[in-house]
Amino acid sequence: MVSGSSIATLVIFILSIIFVIRPVTIPAPRPIPHIPINLTTAPIIAIAVLWAAQCIDPAVIRDGIVGTDGVKPYNILILFFSLAYMAITLDITGILQAAAFWVSNKGGSNGWKLYFYFYVMLTMLSVLLGNDPVILSGTAFLVYYTKVAELNPISWLMSEFAAANTASMVLFVGNPTNVVICEGFNVNNAAFTAYTILPFLACNLVCFLALGSQFRDSKYLPRRLNVTADLDARSVLLDPIGAWVGSIMLGTCLILCIVVSFFKIDVWMISLPFAVAKLIYDLTWDHYRYIRKIPMLGRGLPAAPAKDHSAGADEDVMLAALERQFSTNSRQRHPNGSPDPQLSLPSKQPTETTMKSSTPFSSPKQYIAQRRSTIIALHSRLHTHFPTFFTALPRLPFALVPFAFSQFILIESLGHQGWIEIFATWFVRASKRETYPTIWLIGVLGVILCNLSGTNIGATILLTKVVSAAALQPHTYRAAAIALAVASNIGAVSFTFSASLAGLLWRGILKQKGIIVSQRTFAYWNMLPLVVMTIAGLAVVSAEMAVLYRQ
Repeated sequence: MVSGSSIATLVIFILSIIFVIRPVTIPAPRPIPHIPINLTTAPIIAIAVLWAAQCIDPAVIRDGIVGTDGVKPYNILILFFSLAYMAITLDITGILQAAAFWVSNKGGSNGWKLYFYFYVMLTMLSVLLGNDPVILSGTAFLVYYTKVAELNPISWLMSEFAAANTASMVLFVGNPTNVVICEGFNVNNAAFTAYTILPFLACNLVCFLALGSQFRDSKYLPRRLNVTADLDARSVLLDPIGAWVGSIMLGTCLILCIVVSFFKIDVWMISLPFAVAKLIYDLTWDHYRYIRKIPMLGRGLPAAPAKDHSAGADEDVMLAALERQFSTNSRQRHPNGSPDPQLSLPSKQPTETTMKSSTPFSSPKQYIAQRRSTIIALHSRLHTHFPTFFTALPRLPFALVPFAFSQFILIESLGHQGWIEIFATWFVRASKRETYPTIWLIGVLGVILCNLSGTNIGATILLTKVVSAAALQPHTYRAAAIALAVASNIGAVSFTFSASLAGLLWRGILKQKGIIVSQRTFAYWNMLPLVVMTIAGLAVVSAEMAVLYRQ
C-alpha cells in the first residue's frame, strides 16, 4: 500500500536524479565558497534526508552496501577498479596512440577509409579495454588530429563515443552495468559474451551506417585529406616494455576471470591480485628507470622539471608528429614555430626551489600557502619518480564509488517502501510475462531510463530488481537480462551526457581541450544511431531467443 513515507521516498529519489542530470551550486558562507549538488553529492544527500525522515533504516543502508539478490556492490567496484587501473596504465604507455598512428597511416589521405578504420580500431580496443580508457586516450587524440588536419571534429568525436560505448557490451567487464546484470540475473561471464556478441555486431554495423549517413556531407567528412607523410607510431609508444607487460597481464586476467566464473568464484578475487601485481611492477619499473636515469613516459631524465601532469606528457610528442603528417604549414600559421596556443600543454608546475619562501610566514594564510606549496613540491617529486602510478591515479573514476553505493542504497529504499513490487506489477501487466514483449519493453525502458535514472548504472540496478520481482519463466528471465545488457550499453549513446559516466568523462575532456558540445548537439547526432541500434540489437536478441527456446 502506498503511504506517505513511500511517496516521500519516490519524490526524493526523483529529485536526486534531477540533480544528477542538472547539477546546481548553492552559495554557502565562508570558508566554504559553495555547495555543489551533483552526481557525487545528490544521491548521498538524498540518503541522508531519507534516513533523517525515518523512511529508511540502517538495515536498508547495509543491504545497499553489502548487496541483495545475488548482486554484490563491493564485488562490482573492486572488479571494475582493478581492471580500470590495468587498462589505464596500459594506455599510459602510449599503446593506444601508437595504434591510432598505425591506423592513420593505413587510411592515408582517403577521408572515408580513415573514418572507417578509426571506427574499427576504437571498437576493437573498447572490446578489450572497456570504454573509459579508450575515451580517455581516443578523445584527446581525435581533438589534436582533427585540429591539425583542419577537420570538423564533431563527426569523428561522435563516432568515437558511439563505437566505445557500443563495444563495451561484449565482455562482462566492459561496463559496470554488465557486472550488475551477470550477478543480478546469475548469467555466467562466458555465456554473457556468447549472448551479446551478435547483438553487438548488429548494433556496431547499423551505428556506422547511421553515422556515415548523417555525416555524409564533405564539410564533416572530406573525401581527401592533405596528408604528406606517414606518422611514426614508435614516437608515441613511450614505454614498449610496459606495453608488453601490461598487455600480457590484462589479457591473462580477463581470461582467468572468464574461466573462474564456471566455478562460482567471485571474479574480484582474480582481478584484485593482478591489479596489485601491476601496481608493484609499475613502481618497481619506474624506480629502476629513475635511478638509471632512463627517460620515462616522454618526460626526459628525472632531473628535468616535471610538466603539469594533468594533460599527459605524450601530447606534445603526438602533436608534433601530427603536424608533420599534413601539408598545412604549421610554421606559417604560427610564425614562431610553436604549436597552436589552444593545443599547447599547461605550464610547468612550480619546482621545489621556486616554492621555498625566503621569509617566514606572518599569518595563517601564509602558513596555509606554505604548506600547500610543500605538498605540491612533494607531489611533483613523487610524480617524477613514479610517473606511471601518479599519472594513472587521477584518471581512475573515483566518483563512481559514492555514486554506485548511493544508487544501490536508494533503489533498496524503493524496495523497502514497496515501489519495486509496484513497478514489477506494472511490468507484468504490460508484458504478460511473454518473452518478446519482455525483450522490447525492457530494452526500450532501459534506453529511456539511462537518461532518467541517474546514468545507465542506476537504470540497470532498478530494472534488475524489477525483473527479479516479476517472477518470469527462466527463458524469459534470461531474455530480459540480454535485452538489458544491450540497452544499458547503447543507452550511453543517448540524449543526455549523464546517461553514462563515460558521457560525463567525454564532455569533461572536450571542455579541457576547448571544445564545447552542447546537450542539444549531443542529442541531435545520437538520435539516429540510438534508434537504429535499439531496433537492430533487440531484434537480434529476439532472434536468439527464438532459436534457443524454439521448443
